Amino acid sequence: MSETSRPEAAPTDHTSPTLYSERLWVPVWWWIAGLFVAGLLAAEVHMGAPGVRAWLPYVLLLPLPIWGLVWLSRTRVELVDEADGVHLRVGQAHLPVDVIARVAEVPATAKSAALGRQLDPAAFVQHRVWVKTMVLIVLDDPEDPTPYWLISTRRPAELLAALDRARPEEH
Repeated sequence: MSETSRPEAAPTDHTSPTLYSERLWVPVWWWIAGLFVAGLLAAEVHMGAPGVRAWLPYVLLLPLPIWGLVWLSRTRVELVDEADGVHLRVGQAHLPVDVIARVAEVPATAKSAALGRQLDPAAFVQHRVWVKTMVLIVLDDPEDPTPYWLISTRRPAELLAALDRARPEEH
């Protein structure tokens, strides 16, 4: 198989039917805190200045946390049915489901161990701090040096069920 699970090899066409989709948004309280800090900084700069200096800090500083939090929330976990088979997409990386040997949920209590001493340096990890659960996807591809994927997901049971439905019967 000439494909790889590394992100730089991912195609950019997203017109295929989606079997599972999840966007890893940051928590709501991060938005509140980010806008509060930006508003506080803008008020500090404003401090009674007349004219343009009165509203310019708000115009310049309030979009910054919005942009930053949208950027942090850009990661999508998708299971897409394409012409050459079903692929798991995580951010820019993609993985054909026919190379998946096993899948398992990593609960919040085991996340630290999975990302710590037990982590294989060759593994593909897509971790988001604000997402408590993960999924472990063990690969069976002799041409790919990646032993497994470890990805954050808020709905591990749904993702595992979608992967099980999409995988070939011989697994």
